[in-house]
Amino acid sequence: MEDKYITKLENGAYRIADTRVSLDSVVYSYRRGNLPETIARQFSTLSLAQIYGAIAFYLSNRDEIDEYLKQGEIEYERLRQKQREADPQFYARFDRQREKLKQENLLAK
Repeated sequence: MEDKYITKLENGAYRIADTRVSLDSVVYSYRRGNLPETIARQFSTLSLAQIYGAIAFYLSNRDEIDEYLKQGEIEYERLRQKQREADPQFYARFDRQREKLKQENLLAK
């Protein structure tokens, strides 16, 4: 499942062809409601044609790409939890400091 604008790497990850920009980045921005022109400002190395091509690829392969993104989110959460378990004292301090900053309105809630 490749096309002119998308390359699938050996590890299963998708990239915008001939770039290091992940399809994930473009799709997440698109799913947040950003227009292709806005995405182009976010990723100045991509042409508008590449962005439209990435969105078209996503829309044509939505079920597969949504599953790929879901699996990525599951893996991220697994690794995040593993890291927290590796140093619970650090993350307890981190969480307390974050809560303190929220109470002081220094961190977005």
